[in-house]
Amino acid sequence: MDHLTHPNPVLEILVGTVFLIVVIFVHGVGIRSIGLQFSKSWAHVTPATPHWRLNLMLAVTIAALAVLHFAETLIWAVPLYVRDIIPSMRDSYYYVLESYTTLGEGNVTLPDRWRLLGPVIGMSGLFTFGWTGSVLVSIMTDFGKFDRLQARRERVEEGKTEL
Repeated sequence: MDHLTHPNPVLEILVGTVFLIVVIFVHGVGIRSIGLQFSKSWAHVTPATPHWRLNLMLAVTIAALAVLHFAETLIWAVPLYVRDIIPSMRDSYYYVLESYTTLGEGNVTLPDRWRLLGPVIGMSGLFTFGWTGSVLVSIMTDFGKFDRLQARRERVEEGKTEL
């Protein structure tokens, strides 16, 4: 019964690390899948591709990344609820979203014997959001290159019509 009343930081960090690894693995698989789908769609882009299609491709990619993050936070929230660490699924998910985004307003808290999980959840959010940010930079770089190429083509076309 002593283990129920006294925190075990080694257990907290071990459990948190296992979930951190799972979340980062899921993120890697998800990012790879989203990136592959984007690359397949991008391969069909031509100078004739309408801008609304490009914008739709970007919106779908961003939506997929958001869904991935929501799924990852469920990986944290469900065990907290199922193990009755936080008694309500809504509160559990709220707590995880606060920690994962490092907002940390503290309206819902973990019991003392599990409070080290909060910073580990925050670490997983920092890792995954950083990774997502780098993917978005890469995608926007593709869009920028495409736009510059389009502008050059238009400039060349304007030059031909003036002759």
